[in-house]
Amino acid sequence: MKVGLFITCVNDMLYPGTGIAVTRVLERLGHTVEFPLGQTCCGQMHANSGYAELAKPIAEQYVRVFDGFDAIVAPSGSCVAMVRDQYPHLVPGSADVVARTYELSELLVDVLGVTDTGARFPHRVTYHPTCHGLRLLHLGDKPLQLLRAVRDIELVELEGAQECCGFGGTFALKNSGVSTAMLEDKCANIRRTGADLVVAADNSCLTHIGGGLSRLRAGIRALHYAEVLAA
Repeated sequence: MKVGLFITCVNDMLYPGTGIAVTRVLERLGHTVEFPLGQTCCGQMHANSGYAELAKPIAEQYVRVFDGFDAIVAPSGSCVAMVRDQYPHLVPGSADVVARTYELSELLVDVLGVTDTGARFPHRVTYHPTCHGLRLLHLGDKPLQLLRAVRDIELVELEGAQECCGFGGTFALKNSGVSTAMLEDKCANIRRTGADLVVAADNSCLTHIGGGLSRLRAGIRALHYAEVLAA
């Protein structure tokens, strides 16, 4: 299968290792991964802030760039949710490309029928299901299926896992007080697990959570789950 990697803005600028991990996992499974250089932002920030007309040409560029791939994969539930939920309204005729766009766990579990990526990760880990993956993509336990198959991992349940971490993109800026209170609850629950790491499907949320844990000197690292699957 020829897969197009949509890296997304946050990963491109701050977490390139996550894109490398996605590529490593898929190539280990025998698939060809390409990184089209014409890709840009998905337009989520614009659309979510009420600037749909500014998001439209960005969405059109995505559809042009990724047309022709058997599948498009992104290590971001929120960006895939943007493509899946809003592109059909922004770009008429985009349905085919939209239907071939997947969050990593969807591609692995639903399309490729894979749960064991051949990883080994000897650490105590807890998983936070991010809001877009949980509520718009309905990922369910797909990331957990993949994590449970990792050798030597100790996967511990997170209390209040389905509660938002408080990031929400511009929400964290416009409603910082509420966002901080939500983050405090999330960090407290993570600390109670005794985990070495907290993993999730969105590095944007992990930046928020990781910052909170760092300020608390909790000694718990935030990491995208793709990097566990690639270990």
